[in-house]
Amino acid sequence: MSIVANFATADIKLFLWIFSKNGKLFVWIFSIFGNLFVWIILILYFYILKQRNLYMYCKRLIDKYLSEWASRDVHKPLLLRGARQVGKSTAVQELSKKFETFVEINFEKQPKYKALFKDDLDVKRIVPQISAMYGTSIKPGKTLLFLDEIQDCPQAIMALRFFKEDMPELHVIAAGSLLEFALNELPTFGVGRIHSMFMYPMTFDEFLEANGQHLLIESRNQASIDNPLPEPLHDKLVEMLRTYMLVGGMPESVKTWVEYHDYVKCQEVQDDIIVTYEDDFPKYKKTVDPILLRQTLRSAAVQVTKKFVYSKVGQEYKTAEVKKAIQLLTLAGILHPVTHTDANGLPFGSEEDKSYQKMLLLDTGLLLRLLNMSLGDISELTTQILTASAADMANKGPMAELVVGLEMLHHMSPNIRHDLYYWVRNAKNSQAEIDYISSYLQIVVPIEVKADTQGGMKSLWSFMRDKKLHYAIRCSMENFGKFTYVDKNDNAEVRNVRICPMYAIAQMEEVKQGIEK
Repeated sequence: MSIVANFATADIKLFLWIFSKNGKLFVWIFSIFGNLFVWIILILYFYILKQRNLYMYCKRLIDKYLSEWASRDVHKPLLLRGARQVGKSTAVQELSKKFETFVEINFEKQPKYKALFKDDLDVKRIVPQISAMYGTSIKPGKTLLFLDEIQDCPQAIMALRFFKEDMPELHVIAAGSLLEFALNELPTFGVGRIHSMFMYPMTFDEFLEANGQHLLIESRNQASIDNPLPEPLHDKLVEMLRTYMLVGGMPESVKTWVEYHDYVKCQEVQDDIIVTYEDDFPKYKKTVDPILLRQTLRSAAVQVTKKFVYSKVGQEYKTAEVKKAIQLLTLAGILHPVTHTDANGLPFGSEEDKSYQKMLLLDTGLLLRLLNMSLGDISELTTQILTASAADMANKGPMAELVVGLEMLHHMSPNIRHDLYYWVRNAKNSQAEIDYISSYLQIVVPIEVKADTQGGMKSLWSFMRDKKLHYAIRCSMENFGKFTYVDKNDNAEVRNVRICPMYAIAQMEEVKQGIEK
């Protein structure tokens, strides 16, 4: 021990002697290593931060409805429906965090599971076998079972209704990108025993949340027609809405924007999504030509928010063929029709005329990419969205009307499929159109997408006069507000118009409050 101690003492003395002779060198070496260590820590920190942001879940409106479904003592199997890549699977995966275990079966990636549904639809047999193959115990009330891309296994769709009857405590969700076509082919899939929810691309509010603008949403939600936003907040929301029009609401595009703030990268994502949609066309129905579907989609983009003219798809196609293509694209969730109604009262569907329909594409960002493919360079339209005055942007092009229609649809309850309506009069020398027809407490409420305060609203005054209405909504790039119009052509009747900014369609129902006959 004494020998070891002597060696240790000698080493320390040697180190001190070297340090005394080369103190500055040692300080310099320690300084280099110290700085290098700090840089390594900083790099690791920012890398982890980036990864968290990259895989960060963007809150969705449907999360609340999914949580409510999961918390019910009595619940039906859930069918989550919507177009490809709108975030269905991700929303279910987020919901799974509320459960002890999560079993996810993707019938496209894991076709071996299809065999479990071949012999019969006895879920008491099927569930233990899934559990054994998956390697995870499936416990009713504690496990979320997710059957993704279920359209690839029609027998699994048929089996859903038996979960309600034979395993009512087990939480089961099914989803699929081309689910509607599979459902159409089945004689029945459990009406009354299965609950459906419909999901869409991200709303403007969801886009703001993803960009960390929660406080901006809170400030906007405190505003009203009697208490407009301060001008700086209004301007900020208009700026964000311009960005949203270009980025759109497809989750992958939004995440790309949040990470890079690069429109070109977002366009690459959007182009990939369109290619994926078009690659799906051969799967729709063998009797429908994929080329016709492609041409119909691009024609719908060119004609968006205008009366859809079937002959513009191509002279070589019959009207009946194009109608079939429209039906399939609507089933896929890519197009949303807006149908004419006489709007004399509710329900609007009782007075609809499907020979007059406008088509909305599911997403503004995808619309711009389709227009670029169909019309060539659309840099002028893109520049207009980014730089035009609020009045010009609301009055020119299809984007304003498209945003308003999609936002209205997306903020409706996801528990049922909703229809959109508009009104048009094509009488000679008396043409008029109201962009959207809505209601409030059984009262018909016309919605105009405009920017001017009174000029350019002849259609609205005419409609209100004919239907004896006293309230309307104008959606524009203006701030919250209201104004009245004295109709000299109708015994000085007063028309009340409430202004709902295009960035506040989520507050449409609040803006309508107080409307009466």
